[in-house]
Amino acid sequence: MKYFALAITIFGFTILTYGQTDSTEVYKKRVLETTEVNFLSSYYSQDGDNAAVSGGVGTEKLTDATGTFVISIPMNDDDILTIDAGVSAYTSASSSNVDPFDSNDTANAFIASSGASASDLWANLTGSYSHSSDDRNNIWSAKASVSSEYDYFSTGIGGSYTKLFNKKNTELSVTANVYLDTWNAIYPIELRPFGSGIGLNDGLFTQNTITGNPNYNPNFIEFDSEGRHSYSLGFGFSQILTKKMQGSLALDFIQQNGLLSTPFQRVYFSDVEDSFIQEFQLADDIERLPDTRIKIAIGGRLNYYINETFVLRTFYRYYSDDWGINSQTASIEIPIKISERFTLYPSYRYYSQTAADYFAPYEQHLSTDEFYTSDYDLSEYNANQYGFGINYTDLFAKFHIFNYGLKSADLKYSLYNRNSTFSSSIVTAGIKFIGE
Repeated sequence: MKYFALAITIFGFTILTYGQTDSTEVYKKRVLETTEVNFLSSYYSQDGDNAAVSGGVGTEKLTDATGTFVISIPMNDDDILTIDAGVSAYTSASSSNVDPFDSNDTANAFIASSGASASDLWANLTGSYSHSSDDRNNIWSAKASVSSEYDYFSTGIGGSYTKLFNKKNTELSVTANVYLDTWNAIYPIELRPFGSGIGLNDGLFTQNTITGNPNYNPNFIEFDSEGRHSYSLGFGFSQILTKKMQGSLALDFIQQNGLLSTPFQRVYFSDVEDSFIQEFQLADDIERLPDTRIKIAIGGRLNYYINETFVLRTFYRYYSDDWGINSQTASIEIPIKISERFTLYPSYRYYSQTAADYFAPYEQHLSTDEFYTSDYDLSEYNANQYGFGINYTDLFAKFHIFNYGLKSADLKYSLYNRNSTFSSSIVTAGIKFIGE
């Protein structure tokens, strides 16, 4: 009886031990424990005197407000479904001058018109699905997107693969995306009659007096194709260098083809006599750019944990394309943890670029040029951006809305200035909730 009891005890201990071992082996920590809901919003404003809509001169005033919901849902231990839906509403004094004659005010490049082109609404929906392997060292993802606004429609698909190894201290990734876009080309109001063959018989000209050169006759031809395709391929490498330092590198290739010009951006030629209606100069043509573009960018990040209060985050990127633009970006951010719940984020970013081969300011192109633009986004310039943000983390998610607890909240302000008349500012806010 004594030996029987001993055998039962040993057997029971053996079963318990192996049972615990098997349980440990099959247990997996969920990639995402519970549903997360992010609400992001921003308010952006800008001003300047080099509007591309009016050929490199005129007001660039614009305001834009956005709202975005991002919902991440754990489908099981390994898979996450993410839905990203957002809208953006803007009013633009610059784009209002696509038709500067649709209000009772005197038409002028520095005065906003009140017509339909003064505002627009952009909407986007993106769905993505990611899967992680049992050991969490392999991550696959796929996504699809659709976005639309008044004169533009876009669809996109993409995917990525990430491999972690060296005890998760090293990470390699590859990402690919394809976007298929279609313009609904909107041309400057004074050029439309010449595209349709009506010319000076249009009511715009019969009901208004043309000053300067009264024989206004632009050599304008509408685009015969309104599609644009973009293909991108990116490679990433991340390495934990020490207990306090982490670095990463990224290499991106982008190829675009199709309609890469903006149909409503005017161009004025130096060898064509100027024509006006009221105080607004009539376009000689629209922006015309090559139908292909190749972009290459390489960048790196280096983050260093100084102590419990300070972290140093740095970034550098070099960019080049076959339109002649070369740019450099450098930024630094220093999160300052002032308490368990609050962190401050002062930041600075510097940017500089060379001009595209096809850029020239107002009235400096020739009508014999093959390509031309007066969009100052393609000019030579440098810019400084200063930012300051604050983050709040609710360690125990005490604040609730329905069954969701507050995880974190962010608020940031950034001020951007170019070495020209252009400046802008943006306020962004984000709130994250987690399900119980």
